[in-house]
Amino acid sequence: MNEVNELTVNAEPSTLLDVIKIIPEDCYDNPTFKGMSYVMRSFALYFAVIAALLSTNKWWLVLPLILTAGAMVSGLFVIGHDASHGALFKSAKLNRLVARIAMLPSAHVEAAWDLGHNRIHHGHTVKQGMDFVWHPITLEQWGEMGRLQRARHKLEWSIIGSGFYYGREVWWNKMMRFKGSEKWARKIDIDRVTMLIALTAISTLIGAIGWIQTDSVQGIVWTLLKVAVIPWMLFISIIGFTVYVHHIGEDIRWYSRREWSKFRGQMEGTTILRIPRVLNYIWHNIFIHVPHHVDMRIPFYKLPQAAEAIKAAFPGVVIDKRFSLRSHLRTTRACKLYNFETGKWSRLPA
Repeated sequence: MNEVNELTVNAEPSTLLDVIKIIPEDCYDNPTFKGMSYVMRSFALYFAVIAALLSTNKWWLVLPLILTAGAMVSGLFVIGHDASHGALFKSAKLNRLVARIAMLPSAHVEAAWDLGHNRIHHGHTVKQGMDFVWHPITLEQWGEMGRLQRARHKLEWSIIGSGFYYGREVWWNKMMRFKGSEKWARKIDIDRVTMLIALTAISTLIGAIGWIQTDSVQGIVWTLLKVAVIPWMLFISIIGFTVYVHHIGEDIRWYSRREWSKFRGQMEGTTILRIPRVLNYIWHNIFIHVPHHVDMRIPFYKLPQAAEAIKAAFPGVVIDKRFSLRSHLRTTRACKLYNFETGKWSRLPA
């Protein structure tokens, strides 16, 4: 087993391999029974909330249940995200199957996610022109924008805009419309069609329940809204916010292709954010993000252990802080434009 104290690491290693070497070997243990226990727990919580939503229309119950459903869709998505990375199980087929099923409530195409997230985002984190997730714009690009483009940028990079950005740039452009190269196009098309068929069948079932309960078209629409559509919209906002805080901040630097390295991208291009324990329970440690970027093979329940090993070996490198709404608001005000030469964020010009 690799122990932290068995390897002396230079302050600025040349490759990411120096970081991976200090991660204890048991951080990669992913027995099938343990992964399946988390999968079953997440689905059980999700179905319990859905059953509760189907059983009532009292607004004072429906409102918190819808909010909880959005959080549960997010939790299932993280399970799918882990499986898509091949971290949840040793079996590649089981990982892919679980990823597809767990991503259904969030309407994500697993093959498109595999290409865009696993390979492009993780392969080129915070690299100029490559990492499309929350890629910053420069002052020069701002000057070339039209009025509508500027209005969209102001909205999407505001305190309320992360869901709009993620929904447009990631879910719609890189998920639903995306084709990819010839190598990927068929896989993505098959997954997309499979997902749409499954979602159509599920929506028909939910609509039928609404009809049985209310005997009206309005009942069908409302049942679909409260059970599936609004929780999905909340998920889009949650995941958009999550990705934003992982990679945007005054203390997070983006790099030009010339300056970028795997070490800089994966160690300095994301964070460990301390959030309430109940949210870590629901969202499966997704905010302990540095070790996940260092090595995607680490299952989510081993991320805290890996994070401590990395921080001990590389003191002062990892951004580790408690999430603060005040700090987040300051970030959304300050981080509007980016200068890749100076490595500094700035606000929009007056």
